Amino acid sequence: AFYKVEKHLIIETNMDAIGGSALTDNKIAVPEGTVSRASVPVTYVPARNLIFLSYALGYAETIGARYVYIGVNNVDYSGYPDCRPEFIQHFQAVADYSTEAACTGKRIEIVTPLQNLSKAEIVRLAVRLAVPLELTHSCYNGGERACGICDSCKLRLQGFAAAGRKDPIEYER
Repeated sequence: AFYKVEKHLIIETNMDAIGGSALTDNKIAVPEGTVSRASVPVTYVPARNLIFLSYALGYAETIGARYVYIGVNNVDYSGYPDCRPEFIQHFQAVADYSTEAACTGKRIEIVTPLQNLSKAEIVRLAVRLAVPLELTHSCYNGGERACGICDSCKLRLQGFAAAGRKDPIEYER
């Protein structure tokens, strides 16, 4: 609504049926913020970006779009396999072989503008672009207000602090 987007498409995926993640299975607790990762965290949703990109690629092809943007970045790919540059490169290869658009010289490019940015650099970019950050939050617990204690909230808060900015949203804690 803020940007007066012409069409907002919502596709139901029901990732809860797959489970396997603290974000899709209410039997698995969302951990309280550890931002250092040695392995794939329990908040990883199996194949989430593969599914999202597949839907986005299909939709892009139907409307004649030449680009699909995804907000993966270098902090997340330390723990999430589907945020790694290699995943994006391989998905691009699949896109290049799986669409009529690519077969007819109208390749749809997967674009990752945040891939090599730190959370602080993302905050600085958002400020420079006048992104309404007060309308955003990254909390893994969902809800009206961000919790302030999950690792996503902690990463966000660290990013704002490193950028020398105050996060404009209110937190539960």
